[in-house]
Amino acid sequence: MQNRSEKEQAVADLHDKLERAKVAIVAHPNKMDVATVTELRKAFRQQKIDYRVVKNTLARRAAKGTSAEILVEGSLFKGPTALIVGYDDPVTPAKVLFDFIAKKSESLSVCGAALDGKLLDGAAIETLSKLPSLDGLRAMLLGMFNRPAQMLATVVAQPATSIARVIEAHCKPAETE
Repeated sequence: MQNRSEKEQAVADLHDKLERAKVAIVAHPNKMDVATVTELRKAFRQQKIDYRVVKNTLARRAAKGTSAEILVEGSLFKGPTALIVGYDDPVTPAKVLFDFIAKKSESLSVCGAALDGKLLDGAAIETLSKLPSLDGLRAMLLGMFNRPAQMLATVVAQPATSIARVIEAHCKPAETE
């Protein structure tokens, strides 16, 4: 049992995390054993994502004044509640979560999320998980920027390549059969 000062510190820590969060996902763990929870925490930790099981009353207090306050209004803090908080990329926490659910489908149920002050349902979070990550989008964008330059280089080099092939063909001695 936590005393009052420990609870206040927990609320302050969680409030700070929710203020910095790009996305906060609420899930309900279902009969997860220690090994499963450890595996899930490790997957989130590798991506620098916070996963913690929270007391609903403390989570409601911590969410006030943050973009995650919409979770309180959506009444998602009921029953055993896990809070997944991502700070950099809103897609990565959803990807890690749904990859885990794909392996252990009975262990977590996704209730909703707060993304930029908007409430998302479980289906929207699943759709979010299928999007490319921020690094993937950057790579796609760079590829789109490089494509015209590659095409131009190919077109400019084509006449020289053709001339080189003709000269090479004339220089080769005729092969006898």
